[in-house]
Amino acid sequence: MRTAHVLNDLLAFVWEMLALGVLAWWGWQAAGPVWLRLVAAVAVPGAAATLWGLFAAPRARFRVPLAGVLAVKALVFGAAALALAGLGHVTWAGVFGGVAVVNTAFVTVFRRSAAYGR
Repeated sequence: MRTAHVLNDLLAFVWEMLALGVLAWWGWQAAGPVWLRLVAAVAVPGAAATLWGLFAAPRARFRVPLAGVLAVKALVFGAAALALAGLGHVTWAGVFGGVAVVNTAFVTVFRRSAAYGR
């Protein structure tokens, strides 16, 4: 069972990095001058990473209730899925969102059961 926990945590990390990459890609593809696209490509994933680090990371700066953590994850993963759809990759957006939901559910269950010594 420990292997499943490690693999699921690895998938969670990969999915978090993919979300940031998709948000950067979306920012770069926005309409406007190059300097504005560059700002968007850096600021949008930067804001998502900051929000995640403050509230949703395993060692988050601020401890919030589980509902708050899940809200931040839904916001970041949802924004990435919407960005993929906006970029014209609707099927991949669905796959991304679906994997994010299932993985987040497993991570949440695994971490809560580990916290209670189950």
